[in-house]
Amino acid sequence: MAGQEGVTEMGRDETMPSGAWTFDQDVTDAFDDMLERSIPQYGVMRRAVTDVAGTFLLNQYDDAGVIDLGCSRGEAIASLVDEFPRVEFGGIDASAPMVAAARTRFVDYPNVKIIEGDVLQYPLCDLLPYIPAAVVLSVLTLQFLPIVDRVDVLRYAYANMAVGGVLVLVEKVSGLTIRNDVMFRDLYHASKRRNGYSDEAIRAKATALDGVLVPLTAKGNEEMLAEAGFVGIECFWRWMNFAGWLAVKP
Repeated sequence: MAGQEGVTEMGRDETMPSGAWTFDQDVTDAFDDMLERSIPQYGVMRRAVTDVAGTFLLNQYDDAGVIDLGCSRGEAIASLVDEFPRVEFGGIDASAPMVAAARTRFVDYPNVKIIEGDVLQYPLCDLLPYIPAAVVLSVLTLQFLPIVDRVDVLRYAYANMAVGGVLVLVEKVSGLTIRNDVMFRDLYHASKRRNGYSDEAIRAKATALDGVLVPLTAKGNEEMLAEAGFVGIECFWRWMNFAGWLAVKP
């Protein structure tokens, strides 16, 4: 978890972004606490991701790998690493502070490799050089990429997966109508207030993320998964403007 000093500054409000959002050292230090307080049903979502991924790993336990796209501090794989000590794990992130934090977190785990890089430029096969991935995780990652690049990332993941493997995708989503989208946003901001964020902090973060985090509709994400070749696309978790899917490589 992040150190208490970082949590005090950003997680408990009030060092707020003054420009466009970046995954710098301040964000890295407060990241886990920030997500827990910012995403409704955060613990439920994390548990669901672990359960879905773990179910697929059980079926390929003796020859399995996991790739985490946009691994940040490594929270998405942390439970899996402890539960499946013989599985090889590879994480990639473009943020140097996030990569440093994840490497420190897993320093005693020889089966975990964390690299800094652009997912579309780094050969994912180098993360798991001897086995294809049984599971690929993309948890709150694609939403930060240009829309035109997202289906390419999904195709890239597909190409590096084992047949029968699963992609677990979690994204912030927009509503199908303006009315629904406004309602989801208002309810989301209300949940953040209940978790201690001030109106000023909510506005500042929304401004910083404008144009940086660009959500698609749930249907748009499902269409991208299908375009990349995945089948069995199923939503396993949703709260208003956040959703999670599993998708299988046939």
